[in-house]
Amino acid sequence: MLDEFIKSALQEDIQDGDHSSMACVPADAKSKAILLIKETGVLAGMHVAQRICQIYDPSLQMTPLLKDGDRVSYGQIAFTLEGSARAILAVERLLLNCMQHMSGVASKTAHYVALIAGTNCTLLDTRKTTPGLRFLDKYAVKIGGGANHRFGLYDMIMLKDNHIDYAGGLSAALERTNAYLQAQKLNLKVEVEVRSMDELTELLALEQPYDRIMLDNFTPEALKVALTLIPSTVETEASGGITEETIRAYAETGVQFISVGALTHSVKALDMSLKAQL
Repeated sequence: MLDEFIKSALQEDIQDGDHSSMACVPADAKSKAILLIKETGVLAGMHVAQRICQIYDPSLQMTPLLKDGDRVSYGQIAFTLEGSARAILAVERLLLNCMQHMSGVASKTAHYVALIAGTNCTLLDTRKTTPGLRFLDKYAVKIGGGANHRFGLYDMIMLKDNHIDYAGGLSAALERTNAYLQAQKLNLKVEVEVRSMDELTELLALEQPYDRIMLDNFTPEALKVALTLIPSTVETEASGGITEETIRAYAETGVQFISVGALTHSVKALDMSLKAQL
């Protein structure tokens, strides 16, 4: 997946040639560059950068000075790059786009993880990712200390509000789901979303099995009450509008998981630049 992404991204950017470089940089020119960190955060994407160089020009020599997960600050150098000047210029933007975005995700994740430190709660990402870049987004979340929720629609069943409404209610949705899993001989976890105490009460009265309950848009106070009703054999997850100001209160309720879409859907890139060394 990574290699396919890199090849597609390079093709998107370069097409029939990097005419800026070909116009003024000699074909045989050799040079060096450094990746300069310009902002405090958590570094992510070093492996991706290495692979970009390997795919575009195997003769490019990237020397890592830092590693994924390192906390970085202004003035640090993540790696040095040496080889064809034209090759360095060709990969520059893709390197920066990937590393700045991934480092932004990792930095935001690390910030949220720190906010719930000392609780028994695990921070999760969501599917609210950039299309085509989900694998990089989720990798960056793990680098930042978070955990991955399902990767896509195929590796877990999540019965959310629209599924339940379209199926004709909680009972029908869950009954059909378990029949489907049995018929297809699939071993997938089942998570059910509830939007109110009434829906939670309805779900708990059903005899159909499920693995996790997502309590959506509950306040911390309501969540605390809801958790007293849920059997210990069922996992619990809080979601919906949870911010850095409120996440600690949610984590302290005893809920096992908190999912936050903002880890990936609205992230500021970490500032860095690739600087030529003469």
